[in-house]
Amino acid sequence: MYLILIGWLYVAVMMALAEAGNPSGSVLGAVITFVLYGLLPCGLLFYILGTPERKRRLHRQRQEELAAWQEAQANKAEAETEVATAAPSITPDGHGHPPRAQASTGIAAMREKA
Repeated sequence: MYLILIGWLYVAVMMALAEAGNPSGSVLGAVITFVLYGLLPCGLLFYILGTPERKRRLHRQRQEELAAWQEAQANKAEAETEVATAAPSITPDGHGHPPRAQASTGIAAMREKA
């Protein structure tokens, strides 16, 4: 891939030098030639040919993040288990959480229209 890019940039530099050295050419024309025929196509080619590597790198990063998250969840579960078995709870329901409010079993009253 790099050989193709280097070869194409060489051709673009030679075209720009020919443009600058031509009696009817200019340095501005040489710069535009180099940018439009050299840098722009090489940048596009480099981006397109680098896409598979970027995808592999992103996939590898996601897998590492997932593994780290799963390990953290396992460590968290182990820590919660150790805490639950190590210290008895003070609350009557045996959990470390406060009891929830009583659920209403009746039907909610509706206001009569006046």
